[in-house]
Amino acid sequence: MLGSVKSISAALFALLFLQPMAAYAQEQKAVPRSQAEVQLSFAPLVKQTAGAVVNVYAERVVQRLSPFAGDPFFEQFFGQRMPNRTEKQSSLGSGVIVSAGGLIVTNNHVIEGADDIKIALADGREFASEVLLKDESLDLAVLKIAASENFPVLPIGDSDAVEVGDLVLAVGNPFGVGQTVTSGIVSGLARNQVTPGDFGFFIQTDASINPGNSGGALMNMNGELIGINTAIFSRGGGSNGIGFAIPANLVKVFLAAAEKGDKTFERPYIGASFEPVTSDVAEALGLKAARGALVVGVVDGGPAAAAGLEPGEVIVAVNGIEVEHPDALGYRLTTAGLGHEAVLTVQQSEGTRQLTIALDVAPEKPARDERLIEGRNPFAGLRVANLSPRLATELRMPADKAGVVVVDVSRGSPAGRLGFQPKDIVISLNGIAVDSTKTMEAMLDDDPGFWRVEIERDGQRIRQFFR
Repeated sequence: MLGSVKSISAALFALLFLQPMAAYAQEQKAVPRSQAEVQLSFAPLVKQTAGAVVNVYAERVVQRLSPFAGDPFFEQFFGQRMPNRTEKQSSLGSGVIVSAGGLIVTNNHVIEGADDIKIALADGREFASEVLLKDESLDLAVLKIAASENFPVLPIGDSDAVEVGDLVLAVGNPFGVGQTVTSGIVSGLARNQVTPGDFGFFIQTDASINPGNSGGALMNMNGELIGINTAIFSRGGGSNGIGFAIPANLVKVFLAAAEKGDKTFERPYIGASFEPVTSDVAEALGLKAARGALVVGVVDGGPAAAAGLEPGEVIVAVNGIEVEHPDALGYRLTTAGLGHEAVLTVQQSEGTRQLTIALDVAPEKPARDERLIEGRNPFAGLRVANLSPRLATELRMPADKAGVVVVDVSRGSPAGRLGFQPKDIVISLNGIAVDSTKTMEAMLDDDPGFWRVEIERDGQRIRQFFR
């Protein structure tokens, strides 16, 4: 009797729960159930959107130095001006039209250093264009087509709604063969350490992306832009199924700055420095995983200090959205927008707490007072400035640094030959602290015949002696 009761219960369970769940799962996965469904195509979506993806042709004039430049024998006949030659270099990439007036988003590396940029539409027409805004560290640029007409537009979607496994299409011009569409899925989110720049929050996809796809569209099945294709992981130069796109939500913020007429893209300054969370830190703070941004320094008087953030704490979320690593924190704060406030969820050994921080641009205090060092001294050729939070942000240096920083070194100058580098911080000369560019320039008026300099480079102090 007991056995029959068990069998009846199992049958009821299967009838009431398993069969409906299986049917629901089948419905959700949309497995093809007919010949018509097997023949489903992306073609209607491509026809609707591909016209908004363009080719970007960038030309630059490069001067090639004569192979005899610097040769005393040839300079005796030709003088100091050796005959050089110029040549044109061109690069090809892709771009996405994001406004009917002809605004285009592409990668900065596609147009970097270009003297002339042309846009070719899918219908074969070509237009000149101008650069409205570009940023090397984000690898984004906004162009404006030099024409007064309405252009096809690819609407910008919400990249925060993207999930791993979503179907996507990549549209661009790989290897210059012509506009190409490839399909795939979202393979990962919040990828960092992909490019040399300081931006590290990419959508990863297995849709085939190759050279020439840079600046092209990664779009979802609603025909919305969810990313700008930017980089590939490849040992041979071709697609290995690991491509990366800049999320559309960052593109929105960047585009808004270009439309306002900004000439530089400003990111929020919070006055703190961060490191990735290690497994030891995660264990000590009771975190389930080594995720988040560990606070290692807080600048006095900065927004982070005003909000009450302290070293040793871990930021685990911004406005309720999880933070995977320090690069993700920077992304979340940037997309939250200048002039707004962000709510930080902070983990400490006692538990979690929430802080509200103001998002504003970095202050330029002290004034940079940039100066070019000249004269008969080992430092001639250095361009130095007073380091402020704003300049530190521009140079991608830690926010808590101060003093006199090298912003440029002239080629062939005494300072260049002695090994000075941009971002070197001059701490002291002959044992006297250097607190401003004015002080440093005044010190160099007197030549003691022997120079003892202390600099900071990449967090390390270096002492050098010059005559």
